[in-house]
Amino acid sequence: MSRPYAKLPAWVDHGVLPLVNVAVAFLVAGLVVLAVGESPVEAARLMFRGAFGYGEGFGFTLYYTTNFVLTGLAVAVAFHGGLFNIGGEGQAYVGGLGVALVALNLGTVLPWWLNLPLAILASAAFGAAWAFLPGILQATRGSHVVITTIMFNFIASALMVYLLVGPLRPLGTMQPETRQFSEGGQLPKLDALFGALGMDLGGAPLNVTFFVALAAALFVWVLIWRTRLGYEIRTLGFSPTAARYAGMRQTRLVVTIMLISGALAGVMALNSVMGDQYRLQLNFPAGAGFVGIAVALMGRGHPAGILPAALLFGVLYQGGAELAFDMPAISRDMIVIIQGLVILFAGALENMLRPGVGAAFGLVRFRAARNAPVSGEAR
Repeated sequence: MSRPYAKLPAWVDHGVLPLVNVAVAFLVAGLVVLAVGESPVEAARLMFRGAFGYGEGFGFTLYYTTNFVLTGLAVAVAFHGGLFNIGGEGQAYVGGLGVALVALNLGTVLPWWLNLPLAILASAAFGAAWAFLPGILQATRGSHVVITTIMFNFIASALMVYLLVGPLRPLGTMQPETRQFSEGGQLPKLDALFGALGMDLGGAPLNVTFFVALAAALFVWVLIWRTRLGYEIRTLGFSPTAARYAGMRQTRLVVTIMLISGALAGVMALNSVMGDQYRLQLNFPAGAGFVGIAVALMGRGHPAGILPAALLFGVLYQGGAELAFDMPAISRDMIVIIQGLVILFAGALENMLRPGVGAAFGLVRFRAARNAPVSGEAR
């Protein structure tokens, strides 16, 4: 029998350990950069300069971060219920259909600030509907959500291809996309807000969906840790047997969890479809649903951890693009390798460094206790 890991304080488990994992991932990535004949220090400088060094790069970083926050929250909600929803890509894809229907039909009638809540509801409803069948199959037939959500990703892709080359494609064009949304279907950029702070976002597509993502993070925190439903979700994830013994309806809980998870993933479409492209196009999620898995793992399923984890991947996306441009020896494929190393150490090898971190923490605590004055000792 393997020896169980020692329990660590929350600040070590959710703060120090992820930072150590990321640091090791970047050290290994530095060796990869060194192997191709480039300086790891210079590569890191270029990456962070591309992500934070000027206004437009920072705007793109936050734009990508917005996508990853929403998909990371979607995965995290499922994690807390003991489910592994890896269908965020397909749920976001179908969520884009809900956004497009609102923008195409109401963009000429209502202003953006009225269409925004309608688009949020529509994208959440379409994303939840796409997660409903995997949830009900898991709850009633034991069909594992890992398998069904993977299948539904491919089905969503095929469905969107059919719609965008057929019913939704306007006449007179061969492009697989809808017509451009009217002004009421376009979310405003945040360049004026950041301009007031002295930062020029340039052509960065950062838009008000950024605040929607922050609101979603607050919603998930309240839901999971401050409501009865959240308590039931966490109980089911910790022990399904205990949940049944307490009288919780497991079928209803599983379906509800998947609906909430799918809804959060669906809202991610708002950022790309209504906030950037102003039309529904093929493959707009661009892998954000899969990155959300790594974000949720690195953030330990807590919004306070998901936000910085999403920012890290936003840095890797934007800074990686700048790095590939400034260092020709480092291709886009190498950037994917660096992202993969972060995912590897933050996810698959999460517990590899836990014994060492636990031993270091125990040593520091032991020394602190030994040096502390004994009660009643003369001063």
